[in-house]
Amino acid sequence: MGDQMPDSLQLVIGADLQGQPIAQAMRLANRHGLIAGATGTGKTVTLQRMAEAFSDAGVAVFAADIKGDLCGLGAAGNPQGKIAERIAGMPWLNHKPQAYPVTLWDIQGQSGHPLRTTLSEMGPLLLGSLLELTDSQQSALYAAFKVADREGLLLLDLKDLKALLNHLRDNPELLGDDAALMTTGSSQALLRRLAILEQQGAEALFGEPALQLEDILQPAADGRGSIHLLDASRLVHEAPKVYATFLLWLLAELFEQLPERGDADKPLLALFFDEAHLLFNGTPQALRDRLEQVVRLIRSKGVGVYFVTQSPGDLPDDVLAQLGLRVQHGLRAFTAKEQKSLRAVAEGFRPNPAFDALAVLTELGIGEALVGTLQEKGTPEMVQRVLVAPPQSRIGPLTAAERTALIAGSPLQGRYDKPIDRESAYEVLMGRKGLAPEPEAEQGKQEPSFTEQAGEFLGTAAGKALKSAMQQAANQIGRQLVRGLMGSLLGGKKRR
Repeated sequence: MGDQMPDSLQLVIGADLQGQPIAQAMRLANRHGLIAGATGTGKTVTLQRMAEAFSDAGVAVFAADIKGDLCGLGAAGNPQGKIAERIAGMPWLNHKPQAYPVTLWDIQGQSGHPLRTTLSEMGPLLLGSLLELTDSQQSALYAAFKVADREGLLLLDLKDLKALLNHLRDNPELLGDDAALMTTGSSQALLRRLAILEQQGAEALFGEPALQLEDILQPAADGRGSIHLLDASRLVHEAPKVYATFLLWLLAELFEQLPERGDADKPLLALFFDEAHLLFNGTPQALRDRLEQVVRLIRSKGVGVYFVTQSPGDLPDDVLAQLGLRVQHGLRAFTAKEQKSLRAVAEGFRPNPAFDALAVLTELGIGEALVGTLQEKGTPEMVQRVLVAPPQSRIGPLTAAERTALIAGSPLQGRYDKPIDRESAYEVLMGRKGLAPEPEAEQGKQEPSFTEQAGEFLGTAAGKALKSAMQQAANQIGRQLVRGLMGSLLGGKKRR
């Protein structure tokens, strides 16, 4: 690429051993990518560097902060020692220590803005995966959602679904032809699963105001792309299924709501899915099939998906085959199985006659990687051994005081912090029994809901119809479109 600094429409990864920049055209960044390597080899710093590059190009970023140190993006770096030496070896980098426009999120609302969605938007397929239901229990859940559609009952949070399940137990005739699907055993099993979910702290994920995609895509005041970080340092260990399900929901919503963009000079959004194996472990085959389809199709909507994991073998072959940019940090191979996996990784790159990729994989130091980019026409470039460019923000976490200040100064301050509990299935069913709902259930009824805001965001005839459907909670087709996991890809499967 020569000695000149790549322009802002290049995704710069670092430099080869001759000091020449290694980058990929930003317009190809929607072809997805992979950051892989053993623990401690520098994956997080590579992710941080790439997030900065996207932000500088005006591309929004959403990433999970697994170890709690990615939030250093919100503070300026102070390069010293070997990091300063590496920067000096890349004079074209024009490195300037700076903080980036970071918004912090936390499902529990403790270390960032509360992050919520609704049961109606998540839908029965994805909710069933989260609850780890059997086939019969999944069928019972579909039957419950079907009744909610027909009866005009909004399912926003867990108490709505529990109220509905208890209502169907007492009034089985409401199920009609689906009565056989909702046995006493399946109903009780669903309630037990919901109780377990509450014990894991997942109750906070469901409710309003729900996450609005417009807030993720909105650029910062200086024109840089906003970087949104989900604090998953506890979540990924205590409730990994909740973590994975939220990311799948986010991907589904983006696919469903974003319009086709065609060819563009850069993506609209870059998603980084750390601990990517959790998205596929124990996931029902029907959901995996649709996830693979969405990964293939969502690039036309301007979304680049980047999986972060220890080994490429953690991902299904159909997903791996769709990943254009590959950044492979060092791997270790002590067993015959690991050696076989190592060969598969090396063979996944276009060979470079200058070195043996298989041998280099076990020699890479911290902050080094084998990188496979895409050429201008979208075909794979020869693999390069690369020194990853250091980030301009801090390598390491924010202090508690810095995190508090960042949240306090957030442009979204106050937008999501106060929960809204408008009338939904719980309140309606309590009213039918002649019982008064809990006092807190009446709070915030005048606040605009996520679905009302989403209708404005979509700004189309379809969006207005969608808004109306959710407001009235009476149009079955409208509600199914809102919660339909991955849009038309779900088709009519299991929708009886």
